[in-house]
Order: sequence, then structure tokens, then C-alpha cells
Amino acid sequence: ATCGHGCKYGECMGPNKCKCFPGFTGKTCNQDLNECGLKPRPCEHRCMNTHGSYKCYCLNGYMLMPDGTCASSRTCAMVNCQYGCEEVKGQVQCLCPSGGLQLGPSGRTCIDIDECSTGKAVCSYNRRCVNTFGSFYCKCQLGYELKYTSGRYNCVDVNECVTNTHRCNLHAECLNTEGSFQCKCKQGYRGSGFDCA
Repeated sequence: ATCGHGCKYGECMGPNKCKCFPGFTGKTCNQDLNECGLKPRPCEHRCMNTHGSYKCYCLNGYMLMPDGTCASSRTCAMVNCQYGCEEVKGQVQCLCPSGGLQLGPSGRTCIDIDECSTGKAVCSYNRRCVNTFGSFYCKCQLGYELKYTSGRYNCVDVNECVTNTHRCNLHAECLNTEGSFQCKCKQGYRGSGFDCA
């Protein structure tokens, strides 16, 4: 079976037919499924959509039970957590909705971990890290664009000379380079390539 556009988060099951992994949707399985919008709702109180999944949280005064329901907890109400809490051996601990968040100094609110600056995020060659609240993603470096080639998504060089996104002088030639471009003044002209006289 071949899928011309590929199946980003899924498997190719037949000619251009993708079977998406749980948590993903779309013709090429490239979209995150927002489980929080499903009926019946997957969480009793609060739901937070994550990439390919979701997490349940409880309102203040309730705690998340192992089966995903929310049970009343007097101790939890007293702690006043931003995203609900759990009780471990009589100790109340506030929770954060994803691994990309950590408890702040108060121990009640969640603050973002910048995976890009801490080096926790590893992006492959030609990609740069972009931090988001609670997570991060890898984006193509400047001068590259995401293309589906030979069965997978790759960051390929943008030919600025062909796409006309260069700023070369009218009297200069554009030369494409890996991830960038150069301008060279034509014969009989002198200058940087951006300015030719």
C-alpha cells in the first residue's frame, strides 16, 4: 500500500488510506485529535488536550482518582492548587498537566519549563526548537521548509533564487546555497550583490 501524502502519525493501510494512531486524526493523520471535545467527555471536571493525548484534572476541593473520576477531598480544598492535586500517604501534592510544566515556588501553580534552553529538547538536523507552554516543537531552520519526500517529512532547502524571495540587486545574479543564498554583481558591475554599480 502506498500513501502519496504519507501518514504522519499513522500507518498506510491501502491506496492513500491511513489508519491513525490513537490521539490523531485527518486524511494523513497529521492533526492532533482534541479528546476534550469528544462526547461523552473523557474527564469528569477539567480536561487538557495534549499532543496525541489528554489529561484529566479536578476542580478545587476534589482529587483525581485512579479511574479518572474526581472525589471530594477536604485536604485538597485547603491547599488551593491551580490544576488539582493528589494525596500520597496523607500528604497533599499539587499536580501539573504535562511534563513540560513544573510546580512554581508556591507549590500550587505550574510554571513552564523551557525545554529549548535547558537542552531537554533534541531537534534533528536542520530543525530548531520552539518552546510552548508545557511543551515544545521542532521547526525547520530558516532557509528550509517541511516537505514530504521519499516516505517521510524532511526539512529541505528553499531555493530563494527560484521562489524570488531573495533581495539581490537588479544587476546581480542569485546563487542558491544550502539554507541561504548569495548575490553576485553581473559582469561590468561592482558591489555587494545587494548594491551594484
